[in-house]
Amino acid sequence: MRSGAVGLTVGAHLAYLAYLPSGGFLALRWPRGIALHIPVVLWGIGVVVFELPCPLTEFEQRARARAGMNLLPESGFIDRYVAGTFYPSNRTGAAQALAFCAAAVSWVMFAQKLLRRRHSR
Repeated sequence: MRSGAVGLTVGAHLAYLAYLPSGGFLALRWPRGIALHIPVVLWGIGVVVFELPCPLTEFEQRARARAGMNLLPESGFIDRYVAGTFYPSNRTGAAQALAFCAAAVSWVMFAQKLLRRRHSR
């Protein structure tokens, strides 16, 4: 059962990584979603730019230790599960830049949608 916490954490981490570039586009359909997407992107910036520790990685490390599993490598979740699987392992910076660019584009589109809605009233 303890390894279930690891699986849930991995799933939450992957969901977060999928939501970061796509959440703003989802907010075009469901506008209230922008309230969740903004802190998701800001936290992602904090982790990447300011090297803040990721709480999901910390939680997974503790869950792995309690379950008697091998710990994540020093480089963390991304190098263990994502790099080399979803993009070439030496392109993490480019993948991060693309994710943040996608979020930025979605925010511009969201702002344009709001402005059009205001002007049509």
